[in-house]
Amino acid sequence: MGGSEVERELAENERVSTTVEEAIEIIRRGGMVIVVDDESRENEGDLVMAAGSADAESINFMVSRGRGLVCVPMDEKVAKRLNLEPMVRENTDLHSTAFTVSVDARDGVTTGISAAERALTARLLASPEATPEMFRRPGHMFPLIARCGGVLKRAGHTEAAVDLARLAGRPPVGTICEIMKDDGSMARFPDLVEFAELHGLKIITIEELIRYRNKKEKLVEKVAVVNLPTEYGDFVAHAYVSVLDESGDKVHLALVKGNISPERATLVRVHSECLTGDALGSLRCDCGPQLKTAMRMIEGEGNGVLLYMRQEGRGIGLLEKLHAYELQEKGLDTVEANEALGYKPDLRDYGIGAQILSDLGLKRIRLITNNPRKIIGLEGHGLEVVDRIPLVISPNAFNEKYLETKENKLGHMLHLKDIIG
Repeated sequence: MGGSEVERELAENERVSTTVEEAIEIIRRGGMVIVVDDESRENEGDLVMAAGSADAESINFMVSRGRGLVCVPMDEKVAKRLNLEPMVRENTDLHSTAFTVSVDARDGVTTGISAAERALTARLLASPEATPEMFRRPGHMFPLIARCGGVLKRAGHTEAAVDLARLAGRPPVGTICEIMKDDGSMARFPDLVEFAELHGLKIITIEELIRYRNKKEKLVEKVAVVNLPTEYGDFVAHAYVSVLDESGDKVHLALVKGNISPERATLVRVHSECLTGDALGSLRCDCGPQLKTAMRMIEGEGNGVLLYMRQEGRGIGLLEKLHAYELQEKGLDTVEANEALGYKPDLRDYGIGAQILSDLGLKRIRLITNNPRKIIGLEGHGLEVVDRIPLVISPNAFNEKYLETKENKLGHMLHLKDIIG
């Protein structure tokens, strides 16, 4: 299972834990699961089911046992077809939850608030034959619009519900309800385990669903292949884009040397973009020397792949990285600066990189890295890392603290004491 504290605890509770595949089957059969998000986000659990399966019993259970707000997440196409406009022009919700105007079914309801009538509205929202005229506005059910790309674009319960419904072969519309405790406070993970055991429900995490989709779906597309002679040797550049990148401007490059084969453990470096280090020669980091050294290593091998991923600043982007530099100049280290800006220390996702390597035909790799998380990330998406090749870069006066932080707080295997002496 994954590395989050929630997932580790869930693995120890076999009576309530389940796989994503089993959760999909439960949803397909009309059942309900509990979906838990990251402890650094809402740290909450929602009851989740397909909206097309909603009935009076399930809605009553959500209202009386879950106690939260019953909502109906759907994909953007459904919302547009039903002419469901955003509830407000400017969304200031903490997590940008995309509420639309509330609705009731026009026919077959009285006040719209009973469990049976709310279930009818949920089923109608999930019906491919439904039209805007079939609903009254406002009402007692609250549609939510999921981000295009689902949990791979936004790790929320809205997207998880739509993804689970779609993966179960149902219309991409769910019904969700937050789980609260008897005293009205939000149920946290230990409470959710107790709740699941009491009611015979299974729990999955959004993180597990993200990994499942990354592993099962092809999310990359090759858009160009060119010869690329460099000062470090001749490579063939394969350009890839993610199908989830709505802008289309993040082009990842795989620089391939020689003939690669799935039967051979190929030498690979996965390098994250660093404009300041790679192009401008910044001494604040070790990125530029890492890139050059890795290219020389692959050239010397005569065979291998350097994957250049557009994940500037460990995933926070160039401008935010510069803001982090401003905080570092005030005494914070690289981890503290990210956290002060509201980010995790490392936001990089290795799923797209793993898919690019798989698309190139790689299965077994020898990975040039000092970062154990990179190994875990790639292996978690189906690649076998048969060996780790260290990337030894000597520190300088400007990046010594940065490298010490990577070693001490991020777990990078740098062995600085041996290098510095």
